Amino acid sequence: MGGGARYPYPKHVWTPSGGWWTRPSNWRMNTAIATAGIFAIAYATFRYSAEREWRYVEPQKPIPSQSWTKQYRDRKTITVESSVPAS
Repeated sequence: MGGGARYPYPKHVWTPSGGWWTRPSNWRMNTAIATAGIFAIAYATFRYSAEREWRYVEPQKPIPSQSWTKQYRDRKTITVESSVPAS
């Protein structure tokens, strides 16, 4: 099983994944570090987005982002002043 025996391959070819039949001994640590980095970047992006999100039109129904955005977390109300002067 497994597709047959390993065949000879060129030793001078460089690949970003490590070449043919690579099995680094520290793959678990590499995977853990990459996963932690991805989560850290995703968390920073989420926090950046949540701090800067602003809705000019009030949603008709509750939406999930209302629980973490600054606008609704602080319970500020939107006041849109009309650009047309009162006559």
